[in-house]
Amino acid sequence: MTKTPNQNINEALQTKILTDDVKNLIATSQQKAIRAIDFERVLLYWNIGKRIYEEVQGGDDRAEYGKAIIKNLSNELEPIYGSGYSYRQLYLFLQFNKAFPIVNALRSQLSWTQYKLLLRIEDNDKREFYIAESRKNNWSSRDLERQINASLYERLLLSNDKQSVLEVSRSEKFPLNPNEIIKDPMVLEFLGLEKKSVYYEKDFESAIISNLQAFLLELGNGFSFVARQKRIHIDGDDFFVDLVFYNRLLQCFVVFEIKTHKLTHQDIGQLQMYVNYFDRAEKQEFENPTIGVLLCADKNDTVVKYTLPENNKTILASKYQLYLPSEEELIKELHKEFENSDILNEDDQ
Repeated sequence: MTKTPNQNINEALQTKILTDDVKNLIATSQQKAIRAIDFERVLLYWNIGKRIYEEVQGGDDRAEYGKAIIKNLSNELEPIYGSGYSYRQLYLFLQFNKAFPIVNALRSQLSWTQYKLLLRIEDNDKREFYIAESRKNNWSSRDLERQINASLYERLLLSNDKQSVLEVSRSEKFPLNPNEIIKDPMVLEFLGLEKKSVYYEKDFESAIISNLQAFLLELGNGFSFVARQKRIHIDGDDFFVDLVFYNRLLQCFVVFEIKTHKLTHQDIGQLQMYVNYFDRAEKQEFENPTIGVLLCADKNDTVVKYTLPENNKTILASKYQLYLPSEEELIKELHKEFENSDILNEDDQ
């Protein structure tokens, strides 16, 4: 019996739906298997580290005794199981056991690659921050490495106290202040822009859109993209907001204006108009006031302070960097921030 064209189309559609469903089942199962294998590997390495630690504790000169124990163990294991059980790797297992209580290892379920990155961090608060952020944002190993290299923890501390950063990261505290989420500076090395003295704002914006996933990662928790060049029509005049996001944690719109020059008070006034428009024309009753962020090449914090009202909580200025900061640059920025804070406090008195 000859099939009609409609029957052929329906058959093809049903086959495609079935194929897609089965592909999704296979992919999901494979992902679960990979996670399960990696989790078992994490537990294995932790338990090996635990057993080595127990053995090392029995020695009189623990440091030298421990080195001898690990070297002897490596000589036995490496010929059988390969370089994954070298002296260096076994010592890493020992450090892993000492740095992470088993409850933590079971709770966080990070990959072994992520744990190796975290073991390089000596500060406990800093390490806990990256564990919490990795779990909450489902970071890959590459994401975690990028955020560590970009000094995310230190940059957040430029405008927040350590306890507040940790509480927000662990979901122990709900972010009430935009400064607890918006970073300053923002590191945008992933845009791949060449180093030159002048950039056109539309080219800068296009680079962000082309690398939107990486930009969302840099923005941090709770951000989703809404619009680019959002058109605002006010009494016959058209204006265009560079980038619009929504933050589900703060429950508000976050509008970005990009300025590739040093920030001026006119830039702040322009952004204030956009924020007012969103509050009056776009915001729902249950949502919080709109936040405006000026992403700029340079800024004067004192100009920002005196341009905005004293109780301002909705307009922020954040410098962008097109390269990862060095440790020296970050320390310098921290000192500069503390000095500016002291000066501003003196002005208030």
